[in-house]
Amino acid sequence: MLNLEFMRNAYLAGTLIAVVSSVIGTFVVARNMSFMTHTLSEIGFAGASFGIFIGWPPLNGMLLFTAISSILVGQLSGQIESRRESVISAISGLFIGLGILFLSISQKNASYATNILFGSVIGISKDDVHLMAILSLLVLLVVVVIYRNLKADSFDSIGAKINGVNSNLISIIFLLLLAMSVSVAAQIVGSLLIFILLTLPASSAKYFCHTVFSMIVLGTVFALAGVWIGLYLGYITNWPVTFFIACIEAAIYGCALLYNSIQNRSE
Repeated sequence: MLNLEFMRNAYLAGTLIAVVSSVIGTFVVARNMSFMTHTLSEIGFAGASFGIFIGWPPLNGMLLFTAISSILVGQLSGQIESRRESVISAISGLFIGLGILFLSISQKNASYATNILFGSVIGISKDDVHLMAILSLLVLLVVVVIYRNLKADSFDSIGAKINGVNSNLISIIFLLLLAMSVSVAAQIVGSLLIFILLTLPASSAKYFCHTVFSMIVLGTVFALAGVWIGLYLGYITNWPVTFFIACIEAAIYGCALLYNSIQNRSE
């Protein structure tokens, strides 16, 4: 299996995606931003469609559109949390419409839309892996730099404000990191199902862990398990990799819920 270049590229890309998704996903879960993750995946579809329309790689288009939308959400919602969902919905609707338009006028066949929405293991080249590696390292580096403030703002926002943390700035930076993570991870699981890797591993890990760092580590293990096993099963069955990743992560989450239920009954 690993004798094939496209499978080696897929495993390298999948490993990068799993690590970045679990790190960012931990804070997505803590900040209750699962809805935003789903919205960015839809916006990523529009960006990829735009990239195809003007002759760019889909990843470049996704990065452009998700970054712009993240800044818009951060600026328009500001400090008013109650306004965030309305802003996200408005921006999401606009970009989905643009995605359909760009894909339509680009005159590409249905396989392009399928690859954007559900990912394509075969379509990952060495250059794609190199670009994903650069973006992944950039995301992780920024997280390390702002880790203390991001952790405080995500898990204890009131205490963070008392200690002088600029919550609005942290929020915009995090949204940009999330946008980059969505664009990177969509190469494997597609724009529609990216929220699987950005929410389920971290959501599962929180039932077993009591510190932020341990959540990140265990979430990474869960994400790697889903991606690696999913790629293997996809190779031997010729079924969509995304299907297996979704099933594995959902199964892990189900086990986490069962474990939490047993723990609560025993207390």
